Amino acid sequence: MDGVIFVAVVTARVAVPLAIPRFPLPAMLAALVIDGIDQTIFQTFTSLDLSGYQAYDKALDVYYLSIAYVATLRNWTNLAGYDISRFLYYYRLIGVVLFELTQLRWVLLVFPNTFEYFFDFYEGVRTRWDPRRMTRGLLIGAAAFIWIFIKLPQEWWIHVAQLDMTDFLKEEVFGVPAESSWAAAVAANPTVVLVAGILLALLAVLGWWLLTRRLPPADRPFTLDADSQQPAVDKVAIRRRRDRMAETFFDRELIEKIVLVAFVSVIFAQMLPCDDGSPLGIAIGVGLVILVNTAVSEWFIRRGRRWGSVVRQFGLMLALNVVIVGVAGIMLRLLSAEPFQHALVFVLLLTLIVTLYDRYRPVHLTRFSR
Repeated sequence: MDGVIFVAVVTARVAVPLAIPRFPLPAMLAALVIDGIDQTIFQTFTSLDLSGYQAYDKALDVYYLSIAYVATLRNWTNLAGYDISRFLYYYRLIGVVLFELTQLRWVLLVFPNTFEYFFDFYEGVRTRWDPRRMTRGLLIGAAAFIWIFIKLPQEWWIHVAQLDMTDFLKEEVFGVPAESSWAAAVAANPTVVLVAGILLALLAVLGWWLLTRRLPPADRPFTLDADSQQPAVDKVAIRRRRDRMAETFFDRELIEKIVLVAFVSVIFAQMLPCDDGSPLGIAIGVGLVILVNTAVSEWFIRRGRRWGSVVRQFGLMLALNVVIVGVAGIMLRLLSAEPFQHALVFVLLLTLIVTLYDRYRPVHLTRFSR
């Protein structure tokens, strides 16, 4: 049973983020919730040794945030919002790389994960309003508010003070030992639950009042589907843009792909147990693989071929990357020095990010071509 629960939770953490491009807000919130409760589920319902899970837990966080970033290329129609989100994403990515290389926990306070909540804010607005109405000033203000009043306290709590919210609530709020069950905590101080319920009700009333009385009228019916009520982008124009991009090998898109995947791969390498690959070696290996991927992809396009579905493109590129890693063994020396499954993690990660980026970057460029 322990194995079944473990596989179910990890599968959810891998599969749910794949829905972010089409259903950004519910999928992102679901990924956030699963991330927050996975270890509680393991501790409550299994007897598994979780000493090695922390590394994979952090790696899976980077995984779903990377998918969220490439989803902004597909969906976001406010250019200022996209520019801010890109800065926030790469800023956090740099911070995580520095933390993994130095193990200085205050680094994560300096480089907070503002991108995640900013993404949720934008997508929350998009459920009923046209996000193109938001001014650059409003978006910067929202990012600054999230950064200062939400993420800085949260990062300090988790990474500097290293406090556990569950233990804090049990000891300081319910007045019971940290090892007590939640049932015992509630039985010891049921008033806390009553007060919390009243506060949640008041917040719900306040939210409804803001939604119906203070916010501007909705532009469209409520929707969680990124393709619903979305300004259409001409598919022919996207195909032409992709064809033009294939005519130039070295461009800013190639550089961003290398930087993006190299950073994510370095983070994954530091988190995987028993790995001793150097960050520079990882970056060089990833860069070489992406160069080959790009050359093959652009050759394919220049010959007038189309990838078809994203699944087909992912499958073909995955097969190519497995061959590259298997023959050259350039990624982290994992095939010779470490378990094969570690190399497979890198191949899957690299292929997924590159595939989604190649699919969605032309959409973004076509949308803002004017």
